[in-house]
Amino acid sequence: MQHLIIRGDPGIRRDAVINYDGREMICFSVNRQGDWHGPDEPQLWCTIGTEDEYETYAKREYVPHRLETESIDAEDLDVVKAKGDLAV
Repeated sequence: MQHLIIRGDPGIRRDAVINYDGREMICFSVNRQGDWHGPDEPQLWCTIGTEDEYETYAKREYVPHRLETESIDAEDLDVVKAKGDLAV
């Protein structure tokens, strides 16, 4: 599980499936930043992980401040499914 900051909006929402770092990852949460006083384009701050990590995320059995954080441009992101239907 990790944080991913996406510069721009690739059109994804919560539970989207993306191909990141050679693996299919699920966007557990998506927070949109920068619409009012931010940079020229919005940023999406996402918590991503594999399907096996979803229960850990849902039960909050992790420390958010200790997750690795990386960033990527929206144009470089490979979106497999823009919105998913993963249930808790």
